[in-house]
Amino acid sequence: MKKTLDCDQQLYEQYANICGVDEAGRGPLAGPVCAAAVILPRGIVLDGLNDSKKLNEKTRERLYDEIYKVAVSCAVAFATVEEIDNLNILNATYLAMNRAIEGLSVKAKFALIDGNRSKGIKLKNKTVVAGDGIYACIAAASVLAKVSRDRYMKKLSLAYPQYEFHRHKGYPTKLHYDRIREYGMSPVHRRSFLVKFMNNLP
Repeated sequence: MKKTLDCDQQLYEQYANICGVDEAGRGPLAGPVCAAAVILPRGIVLDGLNDSKKLNEKTRERLYDEIYKVAVSCAVAFATVEEIDNLNILNATYLAMNRAIEGLSVKAKFALIDGNRSKGIKLKNKTVVAGDGIYACIAAASVLAKVSRDRYMKKLSLAYPQYEFHRHKGYPTKLHYDRIREYGMSPVHRRSFLVKFMNNLP
């Protein structure tokens, strides 16, 4: 499917630069949440661009490089495990998104945000349910966020090899739960996500 912002003619008439914003890592038990903001040239088509969850790793990695080459501006930002535990995951996600938007070298005037909630976003915006499968800029943001977070989790796997983060990226898989049962929580685990699980351990 061709992804384009051209259908939002009114937005282009109002705002010079529109960024797409998406996140990766709201659901995992470990590691940060990552957000990306991307301003693409108007009407650009990137071969294979789609919601990052529908793409394989090889395609995401290829698109990651292509997006950085063609984007007017793009930025990636994180909210830490500590921020997630202190603020809750929704507010930490807003924090990461705001950091990504503020990190753009070309400032956006308006944001298209994947999902149905944006109360904590500072920039004027519109939410788009399943937007990463509709708009190029949101799809591009989803790819940058996903690849950036996966790379981060692979680095954490070197620091904490017993948890095998490179395999599950911190998500709540059987393997991950088994490793937590065996080794307990690491400093990069989200304690607020694991209270009930840890309390139920024998």
